[in-house]
Amino acid sequence: MTYEQTLAFGIIAIMMAAFLWEKIRYDVVACCALVAAVAVGLISPSEAFSGFSDDLVIIVGSALVVSAGVARSGVVDLAIKRFFPALTGLHGQMLLLLVTVAVLSAFIKNIGALAIMMPVAFQFARRSNVPASTFLMPMAFAALLGGLMTQIGTSPNIAVSRLREELTGQPFTMFDFTPVGAVLAAAGIVFLIFFYWLVPHRENQNPSLQEALESSNFSTEAMITRQSSVVGKTLHQLLQTSDGEVTATAILRGNTRLSPFPDVLLHAEDTLLLEGPSEALDRIVSQGNLSLTGNTDGDTKKRGDISSVEAVIGRGSPLIGQTISELSLVHSYNVNLLAVSRQGKRIRERLGQLTLRSGDVVLLQGLRQQMPAILTELGCLPLAEREILLGTSRNVVIPLAILVIAMGSTALGLAPVAIAFFAAALAMVAFGVLPVNEVYRAVDGPILVMLAALIPVADTLRTSGGSDVIAGWLNMVAGGLPVWGAVAIILLTAMAVTPFLNNAATVLVMAPIAASFATGLGYKPEAFLMAVAIGAGCDFLTPIGHQCNTLVMGPGGYKFSDYPRLGFPLSILILIVSVPALLMVWPVQ
Repeated sequence: MTYEQTLAFGIIAIMMAAFLWEKIRYDVVACCALVAAVAVGLISPSEAFSGFSDDLVIIVGSALVVSAGVARSGVVDLAIKRFFPALTGLHGQMLLLLVTVAVLSAFIKNIGALAIMMPVAFQFARRSNVPASTFLMPMAFAALLGGLMTQIGTSPNIAVSRLREELTGQPFTMFDFTPVGAVLAAAGIVFLIFFYWLVPHRENQNPSLQEALESSNFSTEAMITRQSSVVGKTLHQLLQTSDGEVTATAILRGNTRLSPFPDVLLHAEDTLLLEGPSEALDRIVSQGNLSLTGNTDGDTKKRGDISSVEAVIGRGSPLIGQTISELSLVHSYNVNLLAVSRQGKRIRERLGQLTLRSGDVVLLQGLRQQMPAILTELGCLPLAEREILLGTSRNVVIPLAILVIAMGSTALGLAPVAIAFFAAALAMVAFGVLPVNEVYRAVDGPILVMLAALIPVADTLRTSGGSDVIAGWLNMVAGGLPVWGAVAIILLTAMAVTPFLNNAATVLVMAPIAASFATGLGYKPEAFLMAVAIGAGCDFLTPIGHQCNTLVMGPGGYKFSDYPRLGFPLSILILIVSVPALLMVWPVQ
């Protein structure tokens, strides 16, 4: 090996060891590798930050924003409640969750699709009286499989597409991944439906502070508008939306207070006193098109700047001893009080008549930039920050339209993927689907920085000729193998590396090697590049190789050893199905 090749291998080997060590965050490791490569002369100073302008970074960041907009709209939960309101069979629920997650993952980032459907999984688990762990790991694996079906479904596909353009002048298009990806997703879902029981039942033994907050009940008032979808329906039909998490304490009809019997028919302008977790209350209010009492969202200056904050009333607060109607917070502070939680007591009086106490938890809504000062003035202590959607205006049609237009424009070749999804992310903000502050929460900064730093570092293998050296070693090992064996080796190598590296990093390192390997054997590179993308996108063995697996580990109560129980046989299945499918769709001669 040459001096430059030795340096390139050394830096990448040290970087991989640091990734495995996990004592330093992965974006910091990638940046250190970039600085080291510049210091030894492998990367020129003018090229050091080229990764930050790479289309890969723009596409991944934009896809995360679009995913957040679709998730915020609540469209998936709404569709399931409408078309599958009484789905109780475990296999039917599993099929619906896995197919929905897989299809969503094809069009938005797979971790975004999984996050959208996790609340539905918890509802199904309660309905079927099984632990949520029954659904969560299969859903995470289905999200990984669904991401294989399109160019934007997962970062490896985006990276492989860019590399193919560098090699051949033509990138993979949006749906070039679909034939093989759809076969793998279908095979994987069938396996998961019948073998989900390989994962033992687990319970979340260490709920987070956020989960503890989500379990607390709030009391609120909601009025049935003339446009509401529940006019003429029974109270039971409305409360079904929450899967039993919300109870009604009273129905106010004019000056009459009605008992909340399940068969009471609801009329326009009825006011309901409701109690339940904020997320369940939000489902009832949004899906029933109800109006929260005192919510002046439409009158507040900029809807995109509105936030809802949970805060506890501290000792000495001017709120103590006063009723909500006496306080008139809307006029005094431009703040809406949407709900109240009082430990150990069910609130039966109307919010306006409720006398506030020290220790009450209130849900306040107002302009984001003003909330810290208002909370200080009111003597309230904010609780752990989390997104509260109750009382927030949302639109189902706009985010779906934005997503469809972005997908259509890329599929028809009207715009490059980076431009189309950057414009889609911008449209999510411009149309008020996602507040500006939520955009920066949705964008996974560490991942984007890692990608931007790794792009020039990984390219040193190609520029120094290191990828050709590794390809030569692989040729010696696989030279006598048939073509299916050569493709299987690349796929296995990518599968073996990705549990220990970020999947995008795996592609950036492995794809140039696979292309050189294919060229050395006299084959076209497409099947080998696709094998790298599949291997990098299919980490079923550990909770650390992909964010989807990490996301479900805590809520599912899984142990590290639980993942290979289900993931190892699934990996074998993907290997068996992938190789012939790749060779059929992407001939090597």
